[in-house]
Amino acid sequence: MFTPDVRCVVVVGAQWGDEGKGKVVDALAERAQLVVRYQGGANAGHTVDAPGGEFVLHQIPAGILHVGTRCAIGNGVVLDAETLFHEIDALEARGVPVEGRLLVSDRAHFVLPYHKLLDAESARSKKIGTTSRGIGPAYEDKVGRRGVRVGDLRHPEIVAKLVKAGCERANQLLALAGSGKRCAADDVERGLLGLAPRLLPFVGDAGKLVWDTLARGDNVLLEGAQGALLDVDHGTYPFVTSSHTTAGGAAVGAGIGPTAIDAVLGIVKAYTTRVGNGPLPTEAKPEESERLRSIGDEFGATTGRPRRCGWFDAVVVRYAVRVNGLTGLAVTKLDVLDDFETVPVCTHYRLDGARIDDLPDNVAALDGVQPVYELMPGWRRSTAAARRIEDLPDGARRYLDRLQELAGAPVRYVGVGTKREQLIQV
Repeated sequence: MFTPDVRCVVVVGAQWGDEGKGKVVDALAERAQLVVRYQGGANAGHTVDAPGGEFVLHQIPAGILHVGTRCAIGNGVVLDAETLFHEIDALEARGVPVEGRLLVSDRAHFVLPYHKLLDAESARSKKIGTTSRGIGPAYEDKVGRRGVRVGDLRHPEIVAKLVKAGCERANQLLALAGSGKRCAADDVERGLLGLAPRLLPFVGDAGKLVWDTLARGDNVLLEGAQGALLDVDHGTYPFVTSSHTTAGGAAVGAGIGPTAIDAVLGIVKAYTTRVGNGPLPTEAKPEESERLRSIGDEFGATTGRPRRCGWFDAVVVRYAVRVNGLTGLAVTKLDVLDDFETVPVCTHYRLDGARIDDLPDNVAALDGVQPVYELMPGWRRSTAAARRIEDLPDGARRYLDRLQELAGAPVRYVGVGTKREQLIQV
């Protein structure tokens, strides 16, 4: 993926998340000098099956597993500092050094205890399907210009003022919602400032680090969380996350201009999954969905929730190609389909008798569409041992050819298993 003319690459999910971004980032990071996580929080989990075993990373970029690669958490991320330290300790206990290799943006915002209380109350009263980890309320405070930024730890008086106001507001909202739970400003402030001695040595200007790395002629990988259909502007609103998951969010969330980005790689499963509520037009029948879930081990890395499963939706991926400016696709989990006799592919929708080739702009319409399928013959052979595109069965290659034709972007990588060596470069 990296060439003399392509040195800054964005990896973005092109469905509803859980596409296998961690695996692809891990593979590409071998040639990157810096990997930056640009949005989201501890609600995302990237699973990497590396030589040292399986690692689940929630906030630290997947590039951390390559000891020659530096990593950064960008300003677009909302940081849960306590879980960050748990993640650092777990990595170092397994022989992965983090000290001196990780920078945390001074402009990133904290997820605080009162954000988690508010999120849990919201999850109880609404049906969006959040993880209750405080992500949405933390972004609300950021946009409302009342958030606590990582760099504020250098100024305890600022932290005290912001935390006091944040707790007062949160307690008022909890009372209005009928909750008996409350947060104590002194406890939140004490806990936050107690983290400062350990956290501040990691803190710096992530955007400048990216700029300086590119200026040296080195490679930078920008790693997103969730997927394009969960973007707060471009996703299936309101069943979305609270940040910009698309490639445009990579520039903003990493602290660089869009002209610094040379390529955007969209990650898609060979089928489709979604966690939580919201539209999923190609959701399979219960027995087929369970078969996909069982073979693909479709359970959330962060929450353990079972994922809803369905067939490849070319309408969704075409949309993701457009809103992200995708220059290529990585198709993961092709091996999950190895034993299917036929594999349906959604080419377009029908709504009220009319053909729909583009994603509707609202969930009411999307709930009403009927997917139109093209039945592709299965290949009924294992793909797990394939290491070149030529090693794949003819049926699998025809399937991939059809996907890239329908999506309007070339397939650059194909995943046939969880191991590093099971990612084929096309």
